[in-house]
Amino acid sequence: MLVPLDWLAEYVDLPPGTTGQQVAADLVTVGLEEEGLHGGDLAGPLVAGRVLEVVAEPQKNGKVVSWCQVDVGQHGQRVSDGTPQGIVCGAPNVAVGQMVAVILPGGVLPGGMQVEARKTYGHLSAGMICSASELGLSQDSDGILVLEDYLDDTGVRPEPGDDLIGRLGLDAETVEINVTPDRGYCFSMRGVAREYSHATAASFTDPVAAAVQPPVAGTGEGFGVRIEDEAPLADVPGCDRYVARVVRDLDLHAPTPVWMQRRLTAAGMRPISLVVDVTNYIMLATGQPLHAFDRSTLTEPIVVRRARAGESLTTLDGVSRVLDPEDLLIADSAGPLALAGVMGGEMSEVGPATSAVLLESAHFDPRTVGRTARRHRLPSEASKRFERGVDPDIAGAAAQLAADLLVRLGGGRLEDGSTDLDQRAPGPVIGLDPTLPARYVGVDYSQARVVEILTEIGCRVQASRAGSAEGAQSPEPRLDVTPPSWRPDLTDSTTLVEEVARIDGYDKIGSVVPAAPGGRGLSHPQRVRRAVATALAGQGLAEVLTYPFLGAERFTALGLEASDPRARAVRLANPLSDEAPLMRTEIVQTLVEALRRNVARGARDVGVFEVDTVARERGHATAPTPGTGSRPDEATLEQIYAAVPHQSWHVAIVAGGAIERRGWWGHGRAVHASDAVAWARSVAEAAGVGGVTAVADEHLPWHPGRCVRLEAEGRAAPDTTAPRLVLGWAGELHPKVVARLGLPERTVAAEIDLDVVAALSTDRVQARALSVHPAATSDVALSLPRAVPNAAVEASLRQGAGALLESIALFDVYQGEQVAATEKSLAFRLVFRAPDRTLRTDEVNRARDAAVRQAREDHGAQQR
Repeated sequence: MLVPLDWLAEYVDLPPGTTGQQVAADLVTVGLEEEGLHGGDLAGPLVAGRVLEVVAEPQKNGKVVSWCQVDVGQHGQRVSDGTPQGIVCGAPNVAVGQMVAVILPGGVLPGGMQVEARKTYGHLSAGMICSASELGLSQDSDGILVLEDYLDDTGVRPEPGDDLIGRLGLDAETVEINVTPDRGYCFSMRGVAREYSHATAASFTDPVAAAVQPPVAGTGEGFGVRIEDEAPLADVPGCDRYVARVVRDLDLHAPTPVWMQRRLTAAGMRPISLVVDVTNYIMLATGQPLHAFDRSTLTEPIVVRRARAGESLTTLDGVSRVLDPEDLLIADSAGPLALAGVMGGEMSEVGPATSAVLLESAHFDPRTVGRTARRHRLPSEASKRFERGVDPDIAGAAAQLAADLLVRLGGGRLEDGSTDLDQRAPGPVIGLDPTLPARYVGVDYSQARVVEILTEIGCRVQASRAGSAEGAQSPEPRLDVTPPSWRPDLTDSTTLVEEVARIDGYDKIGSVVPAAPGGRGLSHPQRVRRAVATALAGQGLAEVLTYPFLGAERFTALGLEASDPRARAVRLANPLSDEAPLMRTEIVQTLVEALRRNVARGARDVGVFEVDTVARERGHATAPTPGTGSRPDEATLEQIYAAVPHQSWHVAIVAGGAIERRGWWGHGRAVHASDAVAWARSVAEAAGVGGVTAVADEHLPWHPGRCVRLEAEGRAAPDTTAPRLVLGWAGELHPKVVARLGLPERTVAAEIDLDVVAALSTDRVQARALSVHPAATSDVALSLPRAVPNAAVEASLRQGAGALLESIALFDVYQGEQVAATEKSLAFRLVFRAPDRTLRTDEVNRARDAAVRQAREDHGAQQR
């Protein structure tokens, strides 16, 4: 919101010499943050000049410049000695006899441009003839500013040399403030002036008090209006007050006065025409949006209703819009005239031939206007105010103020009849415990101070007693507070407490660090996720965050069939992008894009991981859409929860390039499928999950020969009778997937279900006693078919070795001349140890032989 200080001073007493910086600082104390300061940065001399001579000089580039002689009066020897000044001007509308604005050498234009005498187009130009845009008076300009068209209505014409900074209002400052959604009343000079009064105790004058409203007209006296809202949102009517006034015999060729143009421009709006400028001026002054219809295009009565099936409306921006049944319309018997509270239609637009207008000043439901504006992607100054809440009490006063201005400035005649269809419900009364502000905020507010503040912001406050359950009066005091009509955000006692703290001063609230209550903190799954992220980052992987949205083509690129459960994704009803309307079912599906982008930008060796949620469909249940007027009942909540997709926590890892870079220390090493398996195992280790085994598996998008399924023994396995739980998959991605996605060759990946990991882990770590007795090591080499997974052989050895086995490790895999072409040789190192004694050789040999025997029985392994 742009707040010109000279306009603000009409409604609140500003001390002489008050600067924009001081006003901004005062408004900050009541919660209106400063966005910027504008104006007041032009430095003179800026003077009136009379054009005495104009010589057009065509240039070789086709441009025509004018060499002008301009009388700028007497300004001392440094600037001008009274002789005409030669100035080069490129504007096409410069002419002899014009009074123009001239900035002389030494002046500074808005934005910091320094003006000096300089040689240009073969002449020494002693200054600059200015346009309205160069002076900051207008957003656009067709040429130089002709003063006869832009001076105030005092009747005093400037003479050459007269200072123009004050005459043109260029010394005025404008404060730009940020208005939060709950403070919609501050989208007006009326609201900002009231807040400045709260901040400084300055005297406030309500601009709507100047409107002398006629008595409410009886039936048939004013223009006919009906409200027929058959589809209200949450039982709230779309329109509860509609005021209409008719002004006839208007001269639409009458210009908007300069003072109004200046204020509109300073407030960020472009002057257009008298009727439009007047309605915009009253909106900026009071916060009440107005709309003017061409009276000759209307058929009585006006009807406020919802759109019907198949209806359309061409709005003032020239776009034909198909209407939705929720759209609230202003219509007559011929059809829609306007989108209520958003924008008018072309059919009833005020044009050059208009001689009578109907002024609409209404109060529309914020949700209805907000939804319509977003549905049609049609934001407007009116909708911005209506969706934040407009004061319904001032609809009549705003219409009267606008009508009076049109009569005074446009020579119109105001009809005697007045339409004011008022169907408003009584305002809410909020019960407030007067001790509540002190208890909530921590400042000792007395009851008298609470009442004083609430009264100051416009509330009506009455003291009462809280009733008991039996109907008897309780001795505890209570305040019955009726919020002012311009504050729809005051809905309960908490919002009133906030107002007390705001007006009394946030700076009076002490900084006290609250004591942390016991028994709270991170949950076990949260601790697991943090431990996993720390462990992976410690291994050199970079944590990233990707958008969880994708398109169906990603499933195809990953090789997933349509029947695969992972390809049946949740579809968003209102996606951020039409190309990505689905929720991911695995993190790898979006994490590969992060790897691809990094490689495309020159990173050769990349390893990234992400900890986040995935979404899986629970079925085809549809969530109901409850109203916003009250809390949904339990049955509705159960239906909503049942329709929410299952979202589990996963961690995914993707890496490509080298895991050990080459250098003077060696040749380096490319990332391998075993690295992905190791990272996946480290996830389980960080969570304290033991007994993890890797089983060869075929699971797209992984390579069928370089993929493992990680399993672990579970204390409990909900919804399954399997003795082991699947943690996830790891390995090398399928070459076709790598090619389709543009990833580095031999890219590896892993995905682990952290919900399963958290369920298997425990907060308690069982310490194991260390044996002081020596270990005994025995190596075995086994020959067996190549198709047998290494992990299966290891599991058989572990099972056969018994309790004395401390650890087992595969340290060599051989395929060559020493074994058959269909076989391989696996060498394992077995470490045995007893907790209470030194093992004898025969004990170690028996355990080793039992392990080999078990592998032979399970897989046909032969000891070499």
